[in-house]
Amino acid sequence: MKKKKLSLAVKTFIGFALGIVIGLIFGEKAAVIKPLGTIFLNMIKMVVVPMVFFSITAGVASLGDLRKLRNIGVKVVGLYAITSAISVLIGLLVANVINPGKGFDMSALSGTSEYEAQEMPSVIDTIVNAFPSNIFEAFVEADMLQIIVFSVFLGVALIMMKEEGERLSYAIQSLANVMYKITAIVMEFSPIGVAALLAESVGTYGLDIFGPLGKLILTVYASDVVLVCLMYVPMIAILARFPLKRFFKGIWKVWVVTVSTTSSSGTLPVATSITNDEFGVSPELSSFSLPLGATINMNGGCVFYAAAIVFTAQIYGVTLTPAALVNIVLSTVLLAMGCPGVPGGAIIMTTILLTNMGLPLEVVGLIAGIFRLIDMADTTFNVTGDVVTTLVVARSENLLNVPTDDVSKAV
Repeated sequence: MKKKKLSLAVKTFIGFALGIVIGLIFGEKAAVIKPLGTIFLNMIKMVVVPMVFFSITAGVASLGDLRKLRNIGVKVVGLYAITSAISVLIGLLVANVINPGKGFDMSALSGTSEYEAQEMPSVIDTIVNAFPSNIFEAFVEADMLQIIVFSVFLGVALIMMKEEGERLSYAIQSLANVMYKITAIVMEFSPIGVAALLAESVGTYGLDIFGPLGKLILTVYASDVVLVCLMYVPMIAILARFPLKRFFKGIWKVWVVTVSTTSSSGTLPVATSITNDEFGVSPELSSFSLPLGATINMNGGCVFYAAAIVFTAQIYGVTLTPAALVNIVLSTVLLAMGCPGVPGGAIIMTTILLTNMGLPLEVVGLIAGIFRLIDMADTTFNVTGDVVTTLVVARSENLLNVPTDDVSKAV
C-alpha cells in the first residue's frame, strides 16, 4: 500500500509546533537558527516582482479585445476594485473593534523598545507615484504600485496588437505559470522557515507571544461574515436579481474545493462549471471574468490584509491616522490585484504591504504558521467574490439565463 504524503499545510503546522518546542527548550539560544527563517523571507521577496508583473499582464491581456475591455471588462474590473475596497474597509472596521494586536509586545524583535514607523505618503502622492517615470528603476526598487500600472498598460497594448500581441500574451502567461511554480517551490520551505522564526520568537517571549493570534483569526472570520451579509447578499439579491437559495445551494460545492486547496486558480474549473451550469451565466462572460478574478480579485485577501496591518500597527503602537487609512485602502486594493490565486500568495503580499506601510516584517513568520486557517477563509471569499461579480455583470449584460419564476424569488 502506497504511503500517503503529508500536505504542505500539515508540514507547516508541524514546523509551527516544532518551532514552539525548540523555543521553549533552548530559550534565547534558539536564535541560532533564525537565519533559516531570514532566508525563507528573502526567497519570498525574490519571487514577488516577476510574479506580479507576469500575472497582471497576463490577466489584462486575457480580456481578448478592446470592446470587451471597454464594455464588460470595465464593469468586471470596476466591480472587482469597488468590492475589494469595501472589503478592506470591513476588515479595518472589524479589526478596530476586536483589536487583535493590543497587548502584544514584540518590540524587542526590532532591537528597540519602540518602533518608529516610516512616514506614509499622502493620497495624492500615492496616486502620482503609481505612474513610473522609469520602469527599470521600479523593477530594481520593487515599487509594486508602479509595476502594476505598467503591467496594465502592457496588457492593453497586447490586446491592441491583436495576433502579434496574442503570441506574446501566450509567452507571458507561460512565464506567469513559471513564477507560480517557483512560488510553490519556495512555499515548500515554509515549514523550515516558520519553525526557525517561531523558535527565535518563542525563545525570547515564551508562549505569551501567541495570545493575539487567535484574535487575528477571529478578526478575519468575523470580517468575512460581515462581508457576506453586507456586500455579497445585497449584490446577489438586488444587483444580480438572482435567487439566494439557488446561489447558496450551488456555491457550497465551490467552497469545499476552496477550503481544501486554498487556491483560487485551483478552484477555477469547479467555479466555472457551477457558474455556467447551475447559475446560467454565459461562457462568453465567465471564460474571462473568472480567470481574471482569480488573478486580481481578492475580497477575502483584502479583509486579511487590513486585519494584518491593524494587528501589526497595534503591536508596535503605530497610530493609523485617517489619511493613513485611506492610503491603506488604495494600496491594498492595488497590491491585492497582484496576488496570484495560488497557496501562499497572500503571505508574499503581506510582506510587501507591511513594507509599504512602513511596518516591520517579524510578524510574517508568526502569521505563516497559522495561515492555513486564515487562507481557507481568504480563498473561499476570494472565489465567491469572483462568482458574485460575474453574476452582477451577467445580469446587466443580459448574459444570465435564469427562469422568470426564479428571478421573482431573488428577494
